[in-house]
Amino acid sequence: MSHQAGTTDEEGSLATEIRSKNLPGVRYADLPEPLPLKRVLGPSVLLLAGAIGSGEYVLWPYITSQVGLTLVWLVLIGVGTQYFLNMEIERYTLATGETAVSGFTRLWKPWSWLFIIMTVVPWAWPGWATGGTTTLSFVTGFSEDAIPYVTIGVLLLIGAVLTLSPVVYQTVEKIQFFMVAVMVLFLLYAAVALLGLDGYAELGRGFVEVQKIPDSISSIGAATLLGAIAFAGAGGALNLVQSNWVRDKGLGMGARLPKVVSPFTGEEVAAPTTGFFFRRDEANMHRWNAWWKVANREQFTTFFVIGAFALLVLMTLTAVSVGVGGDAESFDFIKEQGEALKGEHGSALGTIFWLIGSIVLYSTNLAVLDMVGRVTADVLKTGPLAQNTRWSESRLYFTVVWLEIAFGSAILLSGLDQPLLLLVIASSLNGLVMFVYSALLIQLNKGMLPAEIGLRGGRLAALVWAVVFYGGFSVVLLYDQIGNLFE
Repeated sequence: MSHQAGTTDEEGSLATEIRSKNLPGVRYADLPEPLPLKRVLGPSVLLLAGAIGSGEYVLWPYITSQVGLTLVWLVLIGVGTQYFLNMEIERYTLATGETAVSGFTRLWKPWSWLFIIMTVVPWAWPGWATGGTTTLSFVTGFSEDAIPYVTIGVLLLIGAVLTLSPVVYQTVEKIQFFMVAVMVLFLLYAAVALLGLDGYAELGRGFVEVQKIPDSISSIGAATLLGAIAFAGAGGALNLVQSNWVRDKGLGMGARLPKVVSPFTGEEVAAPTTGFFFRRDEANMHRWNAWWKVANREQFTTFFVIGAFALLVLMTLTAVSVGVGGDAESFDFIKEQGEALKGEHGSALGTIFWLIGSIVLYSTNLAVLDMVGRVTADVLKTGPLAQNTRWSESRLYFTVVWLEIAFGSAILLSGLDQPLLLLVIASSLNGLVMFVYSALLIQLNKGMLPAEIGLRGGRLAALVWAVVFYGGFSVVLLYDQIGNLFE
């Protein structure tokens, strides 16, 4: 298709390639000029911050304390699968400026409401903030009875920080860059000074003793295992919000859409979040290829490399510090790990380990609240409230954030405050969600986007694998839960 670059803009003709049955049509516009890696870096860091606080620090070390390092292959497969999923989520947003959920809605209108449910329900459980407060209590010594109230205070503080941010994405990015930097410094120290030759030898055995995998899987509960696989990386709708962050970072066609800003300190835009599309002329295809290349580099180096490194180091650290076969429940295994580090390397290290745990778990809860607000607000502003001048996406975002805080506080006050249980509930539900959107991404990026920029080849095979991977473990979970009903 030939067309002169620069002759189209926001008022251009409708792009018939993007379906308009369920949402307003998109118009042709040229892709913005691509940016260098240093200016693209950000969305994957936010995703990594959310990932470190769930699977990396909690679920996979917990599994290691039960069965050792025999499941490291599942870790690498999980992170690798999520890398390809994340890039397909980014593909649609780079091309159109719309989020992946908006794309799903173009395929079938009820997906919008279903994804609000699939976002809100799994992530409503405040397990991350509760876990952060629990690890903080190991340092400060405040009583277990105080944990729910301290956690509620943290949730209120996170809500205030988000609400007062002129441009929310920029504030979240700065906080998460700091959180990730602290964690990476600790991981590098652990890799050099704490794991030792015995730790690396044990990690190596985990990769080669594949005959132990079936027994290890059978000894881990189905919900815990599916949750850990979903959170080998980010997990669930947290992966989907990558497209919202890409848009607010201004990458690809996302530069043409409004950003979420504070209703108090920012300049709101009540325009709908309907996107644009580009004609595949020579100039736009050159820009597209450059955007796709730099987005892949950002995602791979940040999410996959650092994420896999974090998982392997923290799992190995668990194996060498507390051993295998422990009977510690909930967050007691993290307490034991800190005490073991104190005994072997001095009291300061155990304290640092717990404080870093608080930092990464609180940062994950920040990412969770931001994610739920973004996904829900985007669905509402793209669909039923698209023409409403009172309800901007920003106002919808903050309304949802504070409702989530209120709901999480109610859960804590009800007495359900065991962090590991809350994380297992959230993560296993997210495994089911990932199965659903893995299939939808194939339909969206292969079935709707033109072949020149759409899903094909090895990446299509990777998405088919994701459907089988998450679908298979979801079936196991459902079978297990149905079996429990008849016991």
